[in-house]
Amino acid sequence: MRELASVAAALEEAGHAVQFLDLMAVGSWRRLLEDALADPAPEIIGISIRNIDDQDSANPRFLLEEARAVVAHCKANTRVPVVLGGAGYSIFPESVLDYTGADLGIQGEGEAAFVMLLERLAAGKALDDVPGLYIRGRGLQAPRIFERPLDRLPLPAPDLFDARLADNPSYFLPVQTRRGCPLRCSYCSTPAIEGALIRQRSAKAVVASLAQWRAAGFRRIFFVDNVFNLPEGYARALCDRITAARLDIEWRGIIYPGRVSEALVRAMARAGCRDVSLGFESGFQPILDAMHKRFSLDEVRGTARLLADHGIGRMGFLLLGGPGETRETAVQSLAFADSLELETVKLTVGLRIYPDTALARTALRDGVIAPDTDLLQPHFYISPGLEDGLRETVRTWMADRPHWLL
Repeated sequence: MRELASVAAALEEAGHAVQFLDLMAVGSWRRLLEDALADPAPEIIGISIRNIDDQDSANPRFLLEEARAVVAHCKANTRVPVVLGGAGYSIFPESVLDYTGADLGIQGEGEAAFVMLLERLAAGKALDDVPGLYIRGRGLQAPRIFERPLDRLPLPAPDLFDARLADNPSYFLPVQTRRGCPLRCSYCSTPAIEGALIRQRSAKAVVASLAQWRAAGFRRIFFVDNVFNLPEGYARALCDRITAARLDIEWRGIIYPGRVSEALVRAMARAGCRDVSLGFESGFQPILDAMHKRFSLDEVRGTARLLADHGIGRMGFLLLGGPGETRETAVQSLAFADSLELETVKLTVGLRIYPDTALARTALRDGVIAPDTDLLQPHFYISPGLEDGLRETVRTWMADRPHWLL
């Protein structure tokens, strides 16, 4: 919803009337969509594809069937172009277009590209210079762009969202202050979505936007940046501005366990941080190295302790079964996570394989996938011979740990 709302904000700034629908928030999307398509009739339809599947290696759920049904409904009831975008779409731009039957797609950030697309369509001009645009059956039209600085792009305003969400205690408003990640973890698709260079909004612009949302009644915030604490100087400046603005918000974010200082954690707690996701993924250093992680187990321990000392809750994440994993290393990881005394631990067995990643190359080398494997359909790396025994080990370990989740 955040990605589509950002495009909607850019379209409104360019003078277009936008109707914004959250199909995930309703029991049946068909009635909502039928009403939206009827009056006034749209001139173009944009659909955001956030996830391809649920990343459950035991019983994977492929999520594009529902998206395909939405596209089919739009095309059956209108004669206007249907354009896809979003994180999931950006990983598989041509495959998702082919699968869903949509007309066009924009890979990567869509704010500037969607506005340009509408200008070209209105003028009857060629589309071959619209950045990141794919046409079904004709491929990429022009290279994508990575906007810098992000302050050039508008932030969504509260009037796009259902005001009732502000009173929902389980809803955290997604806010993105940075895009891109240079860490290149072996399994991660972020470079395909946002690029490998960190680009950020000014802390001043972020806090001004937060003040708008706070005035509209939204108090719970989720900073969805890939890594909240990088670069640290920016993270501290943002926290200090939030504190100075006295916004009275509570928020959560995603922390990379390496290079976390007490000064940053103190600033986070002062600014209203209540809990974080701590993705340390393994408790065995050679596995971390194989994942291209740039932190040590000692750093993970230190970060977990700092967060606890400052009253910030921690949800740890373990990814088990990757290259080099054995039952012994998996048990070592489980014991390491246990020793951190975290409030919650989320376990994942098997690593989802995405194209153009180091994990995909390893999976090909190890015979887990073939050169022609369609990675749009969920495929997972689980060390050969480990799958059944690993799942049983995890189930046994979790039996008396109710705060551990699978």
